[in-house]
Amino acid sequence: MKREEGTVGVGGYRQELNRALGFKHLLAYGMVFMVPIAPVATYGFVVGPASGMVPLVYLIGIAAMFFTAFSYRWMSQEFPTAGSVYSYVQRDLNAHVGFLAGWMIMAGYLLAPALLYGFTGTWLNALVPQVPIWVFIVTFVVINTFVTGRGITVTARTNFVLLALELVALAAFIAVAIKYVFIDGGGTGGLSLDPLYQPGNVDLGFLGAATSIAVLSFLGFDGISTLAEETERPERTVGNATVAALLILGVIFVVQTYLAALVQPNFEGLDPAGAFFDIARTAGGPFLYYLLLIVSIIAAGIANALAAQLAISRIIYSVSRDGMLPASRFLSRVHQRYRTPFNATVFVGVVTLSVALIFDLVTVAKFVSFGALTAFMALNVSVIAYFFIRRGRRSGRDFVFYLIFPLLGFLIIFYVWFNFDAGTFLFGLLWLAAGIIIGAVKTKGFREKPTIVQGL
Repeated sequence: MKREEGTVGVGGYRQELNRALGFKHLLAYGMVFMVPIAPVATYGFVVGPASGMVPLVYLIGIAAMFFTAFSYRWMSQEFPTAGSVYSYVQRDLNAHVGFLAGWMIMAGYLLAPALLYGFTGTWLNALVPQVPIWVFIVTFVVINTFVTGRGITVTARTNFVLLALELVALAAFIAVAIKYVFIDGGGTGGLSLDPLYQPGNVDLGFLGAATSIAVLSFLGFDGISTLAEETERPERTVGNATVAALLILGVIFVVQTYLAALVQPNFEGLDPAGAFFDIARTAGGPFLYYLLLIVSIIAAGIANALAAQLAISRIIYSVSRDGMLPASRFLSRVHQRYRTPFNATVFVGVVTLSVALIFDLVTVAKFVSFGALTAFMALNVSVIAYFFIRRGRRSGRDFVFYLIFPLLGFLIIFYVWFNFDAGTFLFGLLWLAAGIIIGAVKTKGFREKPTIVQGL
């Protein structure tokens, strides 16, 4: 049943956004956010630290995110609001801890589009060196900000088109790679276990270093939860779409990286930024090379960045309507015609453009992962605290879903998080310190809570 604009919706908030999305829309959104061809961009950076075992790295990534995906599922059923981790931790553990969790995931989501625009500008500059990278970045930021600001239905329709384009390009690569290896006898000339496991080359250092990079490809499944207030029956649809998107994309990642390893088993000497494209050229010639390059540009610069900007604008809207950010009244304003958090959307576009033009790609990539993984750990703790401890859900099934799963999710993510370098930790601490200062000012020394949760 649809809720009309202006009525009281879930969580006690006034329903302002347009409820127009179903399971298929959320699944497409999650897949577009994670990008079916995401390994195209990260393969060259992962293959060295992983000693060629990129499919194994993605299998570990699936395991890490699988348990956290279920945590999103349970919490979205209880609190189907647009705030995602911010709302979940706020209403379960503590309002102030919830703000800091939301603040940390904002670091990841604010920086993610900038990372994507940086990749896009670099790739396009390689095709058209006469045009500076910054021109491409500005163009894509303006286009995506316009689309996300116009309305959720416009974005949803765009997602279906972009997803279809990526899947067609992926299917072309899979078909050509299979022919090259198994029919033409190229690469390994057949099946090999080396990309999946090499005795003696797998240790804790390998797992931490490689997975911390590959986990970037899985960031995005959690963004589905930010669309809860624009979804029909969010308490059911959001969680199901979150788990489904993760599993489907996980299988796709493993398949394409395994085939890439069969095509090019000797990974030494590959250019990190263009490794997968070079592998595609080896298997399918210039046509497949340019097809993947062009589709990757569209996928990163439009599809993925569009989804990321959509998610962060909803989180900023959610935190701002609680009065927890500077300029909250401005950032929480909803466009009367489009029924979108328009001001938050424009703000995200401005910040994204600034970051993309100032910082290098490697630095931004590490910061994105740090913020998101910190919030994921808080989410997993919240599931244990809310279901297992507060509500006493301790039957056999509950013991697995509300204690074992979130505990495993926390431990795996903590291990990846712990392996970040000192510079990334410094950024995280500075960002957290800024959040603590803002939270202290907004709550008068953490003595007050947002009105919406004062009775909790």
